[in-house]
Amino acid sequence: MFKLGTFDAGHGPFPGLVIDDTVHDTRDVLPHPTSRALLDNWAATLPALESSAAAPSSAGQPLANLRVLPPVTPPGQIFAAGANYREHVVQMAVAHKLGAPGATEEELAEQAARDIDERQARGEPYVWCGVPSAVTGAYDDVVLPAVGTDHDWEVELGVVIGRRASNVPVAEALDYVAGYTICNDLTTRSLVPRDDIPMMGTDWMRAKNFPTFFPTGPWLVPASFVPDPLNLGITLRLNGTTMQKSNSGDMIFGPAQLISYISRHAILQPGDMVLTGSPPGNGSHWGRYLQPGDVMECEIDGLGVQRTRCVGGQRLIRRTRT
Repeated sequence: MFKLGTFDAGHGPFPGLVIDDTVHDTRDVLPHPTSRALLDNWAATLPALESSAAAPSSAGQPLANLRVLPPVTPPGQIFAAGANYREHVVQMAVAHKLGAPGATEEELAEQAARDIDERQARGEPYVWCGVPSAVTGAYDDVVLPAVGTDHDWEVELGVVIGRRASNVPVAEALDYVAGYTICNDLTTRSLVPRDDIPMMGTDWMRAKNFPTFFPTGPWLVPASFVPDPLNLGITLRLNGTTMQKSNSGDMIFGPAQLISYISRHAILQPGDMVLTGSPPGNGSHWGRYLQPGDVMECEIDGLGVQRTRCVGGQRLIRRTRT
């Protein structure tokens, strides 16, 4: 098994294969200068990477000596599913009192569960768009903006596209996946509602796209090494305490359904990332939001662990593995 990522030894970024704790520069065997370029013809690139992983052309460099960048550099488009984990939706409905006025927590939870069943049977995913400039590495600091005090965490399975996708049937959608990664989709909760424009409802752009609000990686794991994306343990720890712990099987709409839905309304390109929603256990559930000095660890089975420290509106610090 190998992983694909982007790294820097102090001389600029380069795409690399990760085998155990060693990184091999893919430019030794392929001409593509970036990991994003490797995805442009993934069907031809993957066999070449497999051959290189089986017989590396060089000794490689120790991973510990390198800065780890977002695995797909430069990042592509970001399409993100909202309200896509059953238990998470129930928790959010209770936390934000989304339901009949005066309803008890039990009644709110029951109503949310009925709505989910109806949406899963006859509805469609809810998808919004993020900006690539908010993507940062798996060990970089997260800068908490001065606006708002309710900055929240959301660990998610990221699906990286490996083929141009337009009007893709659900049954064929996973054939367009290059691989999977981890992304922490951060949100400033108080910026989601737009009370000044009630008819517009919510504003995901301003709430979710601050610089460093999409820590991604540490690497891309090819889809062939992930036999079932709907059976992955997913965990977020805050200062060592588990806040989110679930399984990707709790998704309301799986990766194939999301890709198919998005491709009916937009063209997915190689290197784009589809975020599949976050499991229960956000700060809004716990009544505890991110503060400077907090450390988040996000882990998904087989995809590694990312570790990011929160800082308050100061100089961004790029880190290697910590």
